[in-house]
Amino acid sequence: MSDLTAYTTEGVTTFEARAETFVAASPDKVYDTVSDLSRSGEWSVECRGGTWVEGAPRTVGAIFRGENTRGTDTVAWAPVIRGPWQTESEVVEAVPGKVFRWVVLDSARRRQESTWSFEIEPTAGGCVLVHHYRLGRLTEGLSKIFAAGLDEAGRERFVREWNAKLSQDIRTTLDHLKYVLEKD
Repeated sequence: MSDLTAYTTEGVTTFEARAETFVAASPDKVYDTVSDLSRSGEWSVECRGGTWVEGAPRTVGAIFRGENTRGTDTVAWAPVIRGPWQTESEVVEAVPGKVFRWVVLDSARRRQESTWSFEIEPTAGGCVLVHHYRLGRLTEGLSKIFAAGLDEAGRERFVREWNAKLSQDIRTTLDHLKYVLEKD
Protein backbone atom coordinates (compact mmCIF):
# COMPACT_ATOMS: atom_id res chain seq x y z
CA MET A 1 0.00 0.00 0.00
CA SER A 2 1.26 3.44 -0.76
CA ASP A 3 1.08 6.49 1.43
CA LEU A 4 -2.35 8.09 1.99
CA THR A 5 -0.89 11.60 2.30
CA ALA A 6 -2.46 12.72 -0.97
CA TYR A 7 -5.89 12.22 0.63
CA THR A 8 -5.21 13.30 4.22
CA THR A 9 -3.15 16.48 4.12
CA GLU A 10 -4.56 19.90 4.92
CA GLY A 11 -5.87 21.74 1.89
CA VAL A 12 -6.49 18.65 -0.25
CA THR A 13 -9.74 18.29 -2.21
CA THR A 14 -10.65 14.64 -2.68
CA PHE A 15 -14.16 15.10 -4.11
CA GLU A 16 -15.96 18.15 -5.43
CA ALA A 17 -19.19 18.49 -7.34
CA ARG A 18 -21.35 21.50 -8.15
CA ALA A 19 -24.42 22.19 -10.26
CA GLU A 20 -26.91 25.00 -10.61
CA THR A 21 -30.37 25.53 -12.01
CA PHE A 22 -32.92 28.30 -12.39
CA VAL A 23 -35.98 27.88 -10.17
CA ALA A 24 -39.18 29.85 -10.73
CA ALA A 25 -39.73 30.41 -7.01
CA SER A 26 -38.70 33.05 -4.50
CA PRO A 27 -35.37 32.72 -2.66
CA ASP A 28 -37.30 32.48 0.63
CA LYS A 29 -39.45 29.59 -0.61
CA VAL A 30 -36.38 27.80 -1.96
CA TYR A 31 -34.52 28.28 1.32
CA ASP A 32 -37.50 27.08 3.38
CA THR A 33 -37.56 23.90 1.31
CA VAL A 34 -33.85 23.05 1.07
CA SER A 35 -33.20 23.79 4.73
CA ASP A 36 -35.85 21.25 5.76
CA LEU A 37 -33.50 18.26 5.61
CA SER A 38 -36.26 15.97 6.90
CA ARG A 39 -37.81 16.35 3.42
CA SER A 40 -34.62 15.30 1.59
CA GLY A 41 -36.20 12.05 0.46
CA GLU A 42 -38.35 14.08 -1.95
CA TRP A 43 -35.31 15.09 -4.00
CA SER A 44 -32.08 13.41 -2.88
CA VAL A 45 -30.57 10.41 -4.63
CA GLU A 46 -29.38 8.75 -1.39
CA CYS A 47 -30.85 10.62 1.60
CA ARG A 48 -34.36 9.40 2.46
CA GLY A 49 -34.94 12.08 5.10
CA GLY A 50 -34.27 11.90 8.80
CA THR A 51 -34.71 13.82 12.03
CA TRP A 52 -33.23 16.74 13.89
CA VAL A 53 -31.57 15.29 16.99
CA GLU A 54 -30.03 18.33 18.63
CA GLY A 55 -30.55 22.10 18.57
CA ALA A 56 -33.25 24.14 16.86
CA PRO A 57 -33.90 22.69 13.38
CA ARG A 58 -32.35 24.60 10.48
CA THR A 59 -30.10 26.75 12.69
CA VAL A 60 -26.33 26.89 13.04
CA GLY A 61 -25.22 24.18 15.44
CA ALA A 62 -28.28 21.96 14.93
CA ILE A 63 -27.55 18.29 14.28
CA PHE A 64 -29.51 16.21 11.78
CA ARG A 65 -29.48 12.42 11.57
CA GLY A 66 -29.96 11.44 7.95
CA GLU A 67 -31.39 8.11 6.82
CA ASN A 68 -29.62 7.08 3.64
CA THR A 69 -29.65 4.17 1.23
CA ARG A 70 -27.42 3.13 -1.64
CA GLY A 71 -28.04 0.43 -4.23
CA THR A 72 -25.64 -2.32 -5.25
CA ASP A 73 -25.17 -0.88 -8.74
CA THR A 74 -23.63 2.42 -7.55
CA VAL A 75 -19.94 2.20 -8.56
CA ALA A 76 -20.56 -1.53 -8.10
CA TRP A 77 -16.91 -2.55 -7.63
CA ALA A 78 -16.22 -0.01 -4.85
CA PRO A 79 -16.07 -1.25 -1.22
CA VAL A 80 -18.67 1.19 0.17
CA ILE A 81 -21.81 0.84 2.27
CA ARG A 82 -24.74 -0.73 0.41
CA GLY A 83 -28.30 -0.59 1.63
CA PRO A 84 -29.34 1.67 4.53
CA TRP A 85 -27.02 3.69 6.78
CA GLN A 86 -27.14 6.83 8.91
CA THR A 87 -25.06 9.99 9.08
CA GLU A 88 -25.10 12.90 11.45
CA SER A 89 -24.47 16.39 10.16
CA GLU A 90 -24.16 19.80 11.79
CA VAL A 91 -25.52 23.00 10.26
CA VAL A 92 -22.61 25.45 9.90
CA GLU A 93 -24.29 28.26 7.94
CA ALA A 94 -27.95 29.21 7.74
CA VAL A 95 -28.81 32.52 6.08
CA PRO A 96 -32.49 32.57 5.03
CA GLY A 97 -32.95 33.17 1.33
CA LYS A 98 -29.20 32.85 0.68
CA VAL A 99 -27.29 29.77 1.93
CA PHE A 100 -27.76 26.56 3.88
CA ARG A 101 -24.59 24.56 4.61
CA TRP A 102 -23.85 21.49 6.72
CA VAL A 103 -20.90 19.21 7.48
CA VAL A 104 -20.93 15.48 8.10
CA LEU A 105 -19.77 14.48 11.58
CA ASP A 106 -17.61 11.50 12.54
CA SER A 107 -18.61 8.90 15.15
CA ALA A 108 -17.39 11.22 17.96
CA ARG A 109 -19.45 14.11 16.49
CA ARG A 110 -16.38 15.98 15.27
CA ARG A 111 -16.69 17.92 12.04
CA GLN A 112 -15.18 16.25 9.00
CA GLU A 113 -14.20 18.00 5.77
CA SER A 114 -17.37 16.72 4.11
CA THR A 115 -19.47 19.79 3.32
CA TRP A 116 -22.80 20.06 1.53
CA SER A 117 -24.54 23.31 0.64
CA PHE A 118 -27.37 25.02 -1.15
CA GLU A 119 -26.70 28.58 -2.26
CA ILE A 120 -29.45 30.83 -3.61
CA GLU A 121 -29.07 33.89 -5.83
CA PRO A 122 -32.14 36.00 -6.66
CA THR A 123 -32.76 36.64 -10.33
CA ALA A 124 -35.63 37.83 -12.51
CA GLY A 125 -38.59 35.49 -12.11
CA GLY A 126 -37.08 33.42 -9.30
CA CYS A 127 -33.56 32.43 -8.36
CA VAL A 128 -30.54 30.37 -9.26
CA LEU A 129 -30.08 27.42 -6.91
CA VAL A 130 -26.56 26.01 -6.55
CA HIS A 131 -25.94 22.63 -4.93
CA HIS A 132 -22.33 22.00 -3.93
CA TYR A 133 -20.38 19.21 -2.26
CA ARG A 134 -16.73 19.17 -1.24
CA LEU A 135 -14.70 16.57 0.56
CA GLY A 136 -11.27 17.67 1.68
CA ARG A 137 -9.44 15.11 3.80
CA LEU A 138 -10.93 11.64 3.87
CA THR A 139 -13.80 11.01 6.25
CA GLU A 140 -13.54 8.44 9.01
CA GLY A 141 -15.17 5.76 6.84
CA LEU A 142 -13.26 6.54 3.66
CA SER A 143 -9.96 6.49 5.56
CA LYS A 144 -10.63 2.86 6.50
CA ILE A 145 -11.60 1.93 2.95
CA PHE A 146 -8.57 3.67 1.41
CA ALA A 147 -6.13 2.17 3.94
CA ALA A 148 -7.38 -1.40 3.94
CA GLY A 149 -9.37 -1.99 0.79
CA LEU A 150 -7.68 -0.14 -2.07
CA ASP A 151 -4.23 0.03 -3.58
CA GLU A 152 -3.07 3.29 -5.21
CA ALA A 153 -4.61 2.44 -8.59
CA GLY A 154 -7.88 1.56 -6.85
CA ARG A 155 -7.85 4.84 -4.91
CA GLU A 156 -7.32 6.83 -8.09
CA ARG A 157 -10.10 4.91 -9.84
CA PHE A 158 -12.42 5.37 -6.84
CA VAL A 159 -11.82 9.13 -6.70
CA ARG A 160 -12.42 9.49 -10.44
CA GLU A 161 -15.57 7.35 -10.54
CA TRP A 162 -17.01 8.64 -7.25
CA ASN A 163 -16.56 12.24 -8.40
CA ALA A 164 -18.55 11.36 -11.54
CA LYS A 165 -21.24 9.71 -9.37
CA LEU A 166 -21.42 12.76 -7.07
CA SER A 167 -21.72 15.12 -10.05
CA GLN A 168 -24.63 13.10 -11.42
CA ASP A 169 -26.29 12.86 -7.98
CA ILE A 170 -26.09 16.62 -7.48
CA ARG A 171 -27.52 17.27 -10.94
CA THR A 172 -30.38 14.81 -10.29
CA THR A 173 -31.06 16.34 -6.87
CA LEU A 174 -31.37 19.80 -8.42
CA ASP A 175 -33.70 18.50 -11.13
CA HIS A 176 -35.92 16.93 -8.45
CA LEU A 177 -35.83 20.08 -6.31
CA LYS A 178 -36.78 22.24 -9.27
CA TYR A 179 -39.79 20.02 -9.84
CA VAL A 180 -40.81 20.06 -6.14
CA LEU A 181 -40.43 23.85 -5.91
CA GLU A 182 -42.23 24.73 -9.16
CA LYS A 183 -45.16 22.30 -8.96
CA ASP A 184 -47.11 24.44 -6.46
